[in-house]
Amino acid sequence: MARHSIRILRATTLALALCGTALAAPVTTEGTGVGKHGDVTVAVMFDGGKITAIDVKSSLENPILAKGVFTEMKDAMVRYNSADVDVVAGATLSSEALRSAVKAAAEKAGVTLAGPVVVAKRAPKVPEKNVYDVVVVGSGGAGFSAAITAHDAGASVVILEKMPTVGGNSLISGAEMAAAGSWVQQKLGIKDSVEQHFQDTMKGGDNLGDPAVVRAMVEGALPAALWCRDEIGVEFVEDNLFHFGGHSVKRSLIPKGATGSEFISKFMTAAEKRKIPIVTGMKAEELLRDADGRVTGVRAVMDGKDYVFEARRGTVLATGGFAANVDMRTKANPFYGAGFKTTNMPGAQGDGIVMAEKIGAAVANMDQIQTYPMCDPVSGAIELIDDARFEGAILINQEGRRFVEELERRDVMSKAILAQTGQYCYALFNQKVEDRAHAVQNHQDEVAVFSRTGILYKGETLKDVADHFKIPLDALEDTVKKVSSYAKTGKDLDFNYRGKFEDLTTGPYWIYRGVPSVHHTMGGLKINPKAQVLDAKGNPIPGLWAAGEVTGVTHGSNRLGSNAYADIIVFGRIAGEEAAKAEVK
Repeated sequence: MARHSIRILRATTLALALCGTALAAPVTTEGTGVGKHGDVTVAVMFDGGKITAIDVKSSLENPILAKGVFTEMKDAMVRYNSADVDVVAGATLSSEALRSAVKAAAEKAGVTLAGPVVVAKRAPKVPEKNVYDVVVVGSGGAGFSAAITAHDAGASVVILEKMPTVGGNSLISGAEMAAAGSWVQQKLGIKDSVEQHFQDTMKGGDNLGDPAVVRAMVEGALPAALWCRDEIGVEFVEDNLFHFGGHSVKRSLIPKGATGSEFISKFMTAAEKRKIPIVTGMKAEELLRDADGRVTGVRAVMDGKDYVFEARRGTVLATGGFAANVDMRTKANPFYGAGFKTTNMPGAQGDGIVMAEKIGAAVANMDQIQTYPMCDPVSGAIELIDDARFEGAILINQEGRRFVEELERRDVMSKAILAQTGQYCYALFNQKVEDRAHAVQNHQDEVAVFSRTGILYKGETLKDVADHFKIPLDALEDTVKKVSSYAKTGKDLDFNYRGKFEDLTTGPYWIYRGVPSVHHTMGGLKINPKAQVLDAKGNPIPGLWAAGEVTGVTHGSNRLGSNAYADIIVFGRIAGEEAAKAEVK
């Protein structure tokens, strides 16, 4: 072969080498990343060194929250041949899981991806000026309840949501719903009454709630639950209820799966059936008023551009509280400032409260902030496996001793936990408790993640449990012996447990560590029983209603567990109905 031909061959070989995977044959590899609820595994197809398709093979992420991750974000990765595209707000952990999974697949394939890219925003198909009968701001349980009720009353409705996904805190909550006299209570032979629910709620909030508003909530709770079941299609557990702290009896209905996904997915279906438009990524910035002071709609912003949504009949604020706004929390009550994580979605910034205050709305109980006692020490998220506590799991400190009643008020329990060594505690339960609570069964995704991070441990014996978390075995055995004796007698001589203990002398055991995390802001806008927002003189602000955690006169100093869903559904329905029948302006 001629010398120049050899040089050409070598040059060609070198060029191919320098191109690396640019001329590589089509290949498919899998990669895995760790999301909020477990592993996310994808199969990535490469051709010519570029991503041609991404198939999510398995995921335990919340399907509603992760929708944007597995559609827009995935599509952007293919379009830009990069794993480093913008994360989806409100679904950061799921976004990072997808990024990691795609990067792992690329590494296996020997493919070098492009670097970070900023994805250009697509122009929304929303008119700059929109006219509806009712404008609902927020797409959690309160917002959906208001919008669907208003629509069914004959009004044209739109839902505005600043986040890229719907649901808010309603989606990630356990979503149990307190309702006295329910069909499940009747099946179980539990005696209850609306008056008893009223007294429990007032007492639980140290009588700081507005009695008229509280009464409207407890009277409307059962009709609201029946509406959710019969009209919206929400499925409830038919043979069990939870007994949350502060309630005198078991009265909390449990949705299928024991999470808010059951409610929000059914609400989404109901809204789609009714063709109610939901505009995500649209942040309400200002309440608009006419010359007489009546609220006539909102000015909202998407991608830096202003939009006006006129409300001919009424505007409903269902924007949630301010638990994720550290500055607002600190101003309201410095104790609950930067030292605490939160269970809330990042969108819980108090927007509705701020907008309404600017037009003269009154607020109440802003300093009343609640922590949930058992939360993930890493993320601050509520530990859904804590359902076990409502069926007999016990709380112990690092010394292996109980220190508070497990069904006490959340504020009392949280303060007791913060007083323990390390400002954390453990919850311990066995198979007998699990057979009642189904906490492990219902939350397998959480079990997998917590087992990996070391927050949760399963052991066959008490010695296994004690050794794993370095708890004194003799103290733990003594505690378990006491509780098991209380299970037989029905009397807790230490803390007067109001539920029903189980014999804990036999395993297997589950134990998990928890810390208090900011969970609910009881303060917010003053409303009356018709969900009308009030001004400083106690008069309704024309054209403005509010429902859910944006309000501040229902729960007083402390919200009882499962009263939140009663609150959002009851007052969401009231707000929607009242706004729909208001006079057209």
